[in-house]
Order: sequence, then structure tokens, then C-alpha cells
Amino acid sequence: MSEFILLMHDDAPTDDEAWAPYIRGLQQRGCFEGGSVIGDGIAARKRGTPAPLSTQIAGYIRVTAGSLEAAKALLAGNPAYEAGATVEIRELPRSD
Repeated sequence: MSEFILLMHDDAPTDDEAWAPYIRGLQQRGCFEGGSVIGDGIAARKRGTPAPLSTQIAGYIRVTAGSLEAAKALLAGNPAYEAGATVEIRELPRSD
């Protein structure tokens, strides 16, 4: 099993009450590894001017799945995805 991160963008309004049942469903399947909304912050760089802080990512969920396609299937019921928001799926490769 590989680990993936689902990055929810803030480009469509979502139903806040729909998150708890969705997360419970992921937990019941045994693929939920954590997640959170993302608050304000800063962009930092040791030298020079940093790139602008990304303001489009509103939250993330870490999941385990057998493939990228299996991770994509976990979007069913995701309140952001169902509302038409963009959701990025990125693999989190293990570094040995």
C-alpha cells in the first residue's frame, strides 16, 4: 500500500456537515491516516524573496491505497470534490 495526500482547494463552497461522515467512512475502510484544514501562514526562504504563499489549498487528508486510481476512488463522497472543488492527489513516496 502506498500513502497519498488529497489536497482540497478552496474553489467551491462545501457543506461543512458532510465532512464527518466522509472521514468516518475512510476510517471504517482502514485507509484514513490523518488530515486537517489549513490555516494562515507565511512563505519563507533562506535567501531572496520567497514565492507567494499559496492561498488555494484549504485542507488535506492522508490516505493509504494500492494505486493512484484506488486513491482517486476514495474521492467519492468527499465534500470538496462533490461540490465541484479541485482536489489534487499526490503520492507520498517513502524514503528509505
